[in-house]
Amino acid sequence: EVQLQASGGGLVQAGGSLRLSCEASGFTFDDYTIGWFRQAPGKEREGVSCIKSGDGSTWYAESVKGRFTISAEHAKTSVNLQMDSLKVEDTAVYYCAAVEAGLCTVEAVGWARARPQEYDYWGQGTLVTVSS
Repeated sequence: EVQLQASGGGLVQAGGSLRLSCEASGFTFDDYTIGWFRQAPGKEREGVSCIKSGDGSTWYAESVKGRFTISAEHAKTSVNLQMDSLKVEDTAVYYCAAVEAGLCTVEAVGWARARPQEYDYWGQGTLVTVSS
């Protein structure tokens, strides 16, 4: 059974940092693309980042590029999202998701697995609140 457990959310001041973790179990880690999404109140769920640990490919939404870093820890079968230089607009519930698929991104054509409907398994959300 595929299970995802997200953690690490909290309250932080603008400019601060948080590290989210998504612990995965029940599947072969390298065969799956893991994505991070977020949903702010009244807004649609949006893709933030993804990683395919099997080939090391990663993708970031423009809004977080240069501030967030996604990484995979094989020993712990977890995917981390290091969030630096946080902004008030980063406030949202953050979710991790997984799909048994080939690719996280194809940079050559500007495609990334960034839509919620492209993922099959979801963890519970973790709330990130950035205060001004």
